Amino acid sequence: MIIVDRALAKREQQGKPVRVGMIGAGFMGRGIAMQIGQSTPGMELVAICNRRVDEARRAFDEANTEPVVEVTNVTDAEAAIAAGRHVVCEDPDIVCTAGPVDAIIEVTGAIEFGAHVALKAIEHGKHVILMNAELDGTIGPILKRYADQAGVVITNADGDQPGVIMNLYRFVRGIGVRPVLCGNIKGLQDPYRNPTTQEGFAKRWGQKPHMVTSFADGSKIMFEQAIVANATGMTVGQRGMFGPTVEAGTPIEKAAEWYPHEALLDGPGIVDYVVGADPSPGVFVLGTHDNPKQQHYLNLYKLGEGPFYCFYTPYHLCHFEVPTTVARAVLFNDAAIAPINGPLVEVVATAKTDLNGGDELDGIGFYMTYGQAERADICRRDRLLPIGLAEGARLKRDIVKDAVLTMDDVELPEGRLCDRLRAEQDEVFFGGAQKPAGAAGA
Repeated sequence: MIIVDRALAKREQQGKPVRVGMIGAGFMGRGIAMQIGQSTPGMELVAICNRRVDEARRAFDEANTEPVVEVTNVTDAEAAIAAGRHVVCEDPDIVCTAGPVDAIIEVTGAIEFGAHVALKAIEHGKHVILMNAELDGTIGPILKRYADQAGVVITNADGDQPGVIMNLYRFVRGIGVRPVLCGNIKGLQDPYRNPTTQEGFAKRWGQKPHMVTSFADGSKIMFEQAIVANATGMTVGQRGMFGPTVEAGTPIEKAAEWYPHEALLDGPGIVDYVVGADPSPGVFVLGTHDNPKQQHYLNLYKLGEGPFYCFYTPYHLCHFEVPTTVARAVLFNDAAIAPINGPLVEVVATAKTDLNGGDELDGIGFYMTYGQAERADICRRDRLLPIGLAEGARLKRDIVKDAVLTMDDVELPEGRLCDRLRAEQDEVFFGGAQKPAGAAGA
């Protein structure tokens, strides 16, 4: 949004920067710290929480931000911020409750931990920016309800694919073209990838193998497109989406040829992806227009004869655009992307290999499961297990490779906030909660 730069410049001139706290100081968090500290006048990253405080210090150091002080309570954090110091700590509650902080960036990727952070921040009147598609795709609608009640914004981040898609969707809709497909462009999709196969790539780029795996096995894109569906009112054409693979370098302008037209036109539109198209990475929106005269203009402007017109953004710059998301939330009360109501698309756990009864499921991007996007009504009808709740669950029976797990196949760990919020989400939006064995409070 072009108006953001001038709004932030005004805050800089007034000496009233937007004050931001960040939870998590990993690969992406360090990039955000640099972007705010070095390239975003009118915004200040005042606090970082990380379970290893030395990593929080590293983030400030790489951003050339000083002085830095470690604190163990809210009172000391508020005093340090007031004195112009930058806070590091181990306890996320300190950052989420500190009075001078306007917004919280959650950048851990953890669902249970992230749920606690988001809820605490909302309860204390902070806007919440999620770099956590897994959390948003699992319990985003109920967190949005809490944020609305508190009068704050919760949003996923611009720069990541869902936010970039939503910007494009809003643009396309704003010029009178009806979006019928919101798409993501991938270079690889293999549901059987695991941290061992992805270790080399992860090491090369300084990332964690399981995080890289979540992209390679498709789980991440399923979450990303579920978020887009929940923010636009769209759905999926089939479980796992169509996901066509085309010859490398095929122009994305040909996208209308790769999806069944009835899926685009007979309903609210779909979210999907393609493997191999150019530009990669990038995002695209297919739209249609029912006015023949406007179709003539669109043809003149090189978008073709229709009936589908392809709009695309040839990049997504992740952490570079996070400060813009913060500014949109704090200064304009505008979410880059957030659910419009209850969940329409969810991500279900699918066996990556044969699984044995008694096994405890590992996390997203590991060895045992991958995610598939599915319509929320089917998930409830068939009691399918959200992959966002699967970690730590114990299998009650053997599961064959590629089978989708159900709530009846597992016993969930007791006492988790994510399960309680998920049950509340089901109650609020569907009038009843699924009750898996062992889920306390569900």
